[in-house]
Amino acid sequence: MSLSAPPLILASASPRRASLLRMLGLAFDQMSAGVDETVIPRESPAAHAERLARAKAMSVAARRPEALVLGCDTIVVIDQDILGKPVDTADAVAMLLQLAGRFHTVVSAVALAGPGGRTLSAVESTHVRFRAFDAEEAARYVATGEPMDKAGAYGIQGFGAALVAEIRGDYYTVVGLPILRMLELLEAMGWRYAFGRLVRVDR
Repeated sequence: MSLSAPPLILASASPRRASLLRMLGLAFDQMSAGVDETVIPRESPAAHAERLARAKAMSVAARRPEALVLGCDTIVVIDQDILGKPVDTADAVAMLLQLAGRFHTVVSAVALAGPGGRTLSAVESTHVRFRAFDAEEAARYVATGEPMDKAGAYGIQGFGAALVAEIRGDYYTVVGLPILRMLELLEAMGWRYAFGRLVRVDR
């Protein structure tokens, strides 16, 4: 087997996840998966996120079977409700007001599909508390456009950081890519992160 790592593909158009991979110094391509994200009745938040992450990874892996394909999915959960991306500005404001002054849980799943058809996955959860704010402030945030493509209608790495009062858990899970879980999956697939590149794990 070649000592060179297979190509790494991020099965997502997310600029936030791409920026995290670039931060790690990893070379990668991006391909959208186009997976139906409808919630199945009685499906738990963790199961929902993991199912979608695996579906995204496997969808792209079917087109690029020689690659390591990284699929991710992130949702926000409050009062047992799964909050995905808002459908419009009114929906975004409503989501933010549901979160204001309270704790919610961010669930991020990561899946890795490798050559040979093997797919591994993991889920990470982080608790986030928003400070209190009113509808006017929520609308001002929504007017920036930042919340519209994000689960729960906010981005912790952007303007949305001003809404966050407390984090209990992994910050990168909230951004949308639990880095430690991703590196564990890569190693289980036979590739260890070596600060900017992947090296073969001696078995």
